[in-house]
Amino acid sequence: MKQLHTEVEINASVEGIWGILTDFKNYPDWNPFVLSVSGELEIGAKLTVRLHQPDSKPMTIQPSIIRLKKNVEWAWQGHLIFPGIFDGEHCFELEVLDNGKTRFAQKENFKGILVALLWKMLDTKTRKGFESMNRALKKRAEKSF
Repeated sequence: MKQLHTEVEINASVEGIWGILTDFKNYPDWNPFVLSVSGELEIGAKLTVRLHQPDSKPMTIQPSIIRLKKNVEWAWQGHLIFPGIFDGEHCFELEVLDNGKTRFAQKENFKGILVALLWKMLDTKTRKGFESMNRALKKRAEKSF
């Protein structure tokens, strides 16, 4: 198993950031990595997610929501073809900091037989995608704060 982890400190409340993260219809307005999300935000729901990693063509995945705790975290899990080939569990986490600030973290655990072959790309392009989303979320949250 391999993990990507990125985080950013945002000068905005957890509630404000949660509102932005769960407002799927507005993702195209601000999110350079997760271009769109459709589906219901509830455990077990299947989403249709359009991703765009830097220097790559956009791709569509259909993960299912596996964890959801308001103002704390939500996570999805997806598979390439079927479980065991290439599985990803992506988590968006919020942590309350002092002075009304929030730490936003994106984590993804990858496992399966293709992970070793794809790790270099994941650790560069996918990491850059996470970081670009983090910056865009910070900008949007602090602008509306």
